[in-house]
Amino acid sequence: MNLSLDNLSSLRIDANRLWQSLMTLAQIGGTEKGGVCRLALTDLDRQGRGLVTSWAREAGMTVTVDQIGNVFMRRAGRQPNLPPIMTGSHIDTQPTGGKFDGNYGVLAGLEVVRCLNDHGIETEAPIEVAFWTNEEGSRFVPVMMGSGVFAGAFSLEHAYKAQDQEGKTVLEELQRIGYVGTEVPGQHPIGAYFETHIEQGPVLEDADVTIGVVSGSLGIRWFDCIVTGMEAHAGPTPMALRQDALQVATHLMQAVVSIAHQHAPHARGTVGMVHVHPNSRNVIPGRVKFSIDLRNNTDAGVEAMADKIKALAQSLQGSTGLRIDLTLVSSFPAQPFHPECVEAVSAAAAHLGYSQMPVVSGAGHDAIYTARLAPSGMIFIPCKDGISHNEIEDAKPEHIEAGCNVLLHAMLGRAKVAQIR
Repeated sequence: MNLSLDNLSSLRIDANRLWQSLMTLAQIGGTEKGGVCRLALTDLDRQGRGLVTSWAREAGMTVTVDQIGNVFMRRAGRQPNLPPIMTGSHIDTQPTGGKFDGNYGVLAGLEVVRCLNDHGIETEAPIEVAFWTNEEGSRFVPVMMGSGVFAGAFSLEHAYKAQDQEGKTVLEELQRIGYVGTEVPGQHPIGAYFETHIEQGPVLEDADVTIGVVSGSLGIRWFDCIVTGMEAHAGPTPMALRQDALQVATHLMQAVVSIAHQHAPHARGTVGMVHVHPNSRNVIPGRVKFSIDLRNNTDAGVEAMADKIKALAQSLQGSTGLRIDLTLVSSFPAQPFHPECVEAVSAAAAHLGYSQMPVVSGAGHDAIYTARLAPSGMIFIPCKDGISHNEIEDAKPEHIEAGCNVLLHAMLGRAKVAQIR
C-alpha cells in the first residue's frame, strides 16, 4: 500500500505479527494448561522484560527505566520536547494467568510502533510504550505498584519494603533482576495515555460488540463486617432464645446484593469471604466475619451504597441485640477517563467500522493512575466467556487486531502525523 496523508485512514496493523508476539511472550512462564505464570520480579519476569525491550530496540526505540522498575520504550517524534503519547500495560501475570491480560496492551503498543516504521510515518510527538511493575499484586502488594508509585498514590520507600511470602523485598528483587533505574518515578512526562486490554468480564461478548469504549473505572469500598452472638448447643436452645450470629449476618449479606441491584447498571455488590465460628455442625454460630465489596461508577453512588449497609447494620444491632462491627479496610475513588481520550477511542472505532459500546472498568488498571497525571483512556475487547486471571483466558485474533487498530488511530490523532517518508 502506497500510503499518503490523503489515505492515512486506510492504515492497519499487522495482525499476524501481533499475534505471534503474544504467543512468543506467552512461552516465558507458559503452563501445561496453556496459561502463563510469570510473577513480578522473578527470573521469568526478567526474561519477559528482556524479550520485550529487545523487540523495542529492534524497532529503533530507546529504553529508560525508573526507580520502581517501570520501563518506557520511546519512538522519537519530530518535536522531541513534546510530551509523548503513551500506551502500555503490564507483563507480570497471576500464578494461573493467561496470555492476554496486560501483555496485550504492551505488545499492541509495540505493534503500533512497528506499523509506523513499516510505513515510514513520522509523528510530531514521540510515541512511547510502557510496562509497569507489579500490576497484578500477586507476589507483592499493593497492586498496580509501579503506576501507583509513579502517580504518587504511595511512596517509593513503601513499595520497596513490600515483601513476598518468602520475605524477599521489592527492592532486593529489583536489584537482583537488574531493574532499579535512575529516573525518579513520576518525572517522566505523558502527553496522553491509552491502554488496550481484554475486558475481563462478559459484557462485550454477551452484547456481541467488538470495542468497549471505557468511560472510567468503578469506585471501590471494602469493608470487614463482624457479627458477634453467642455459641450454644443446637439441640437444647429454643429458636426464640438464640443469639445466632450467622442468621443476622445473612441479612446483611443479602442486602449487599440487593443494594447493588437498586443502583444498577454500574453497581456491584459482593460477599466473597466468610468465616464462621466455631464452624461446627451442632453449634449455633457465635461469631461471623465476612467481607463486603461495593463498587459503582461514581463516588456518590458507592457512598450511597455504603450508607445503606451502615444503616442496616445499625438497625439490625438494635433489633437483635447482637454486636455488629463494620470496618472500612480499603477505598479507591472512581476514576473517570478524559473526555477527549474517550472520544478518540469512539471515533477510531467508528472510522474503522467496528461495533462499539460504552463500558466501565470493574477491575483496576494502570490507566487509573495515569489518569491522575494526564489525559487517559482505555480500549476493551471481548474475552471468551468473560474469563480472566485463569489459564483458559482467551481472545479471538480478530478482536486482538481490532483493538490494536483502534489504538493506532487514537494515538495518531493525539501524536499527529508530521510526514510519511
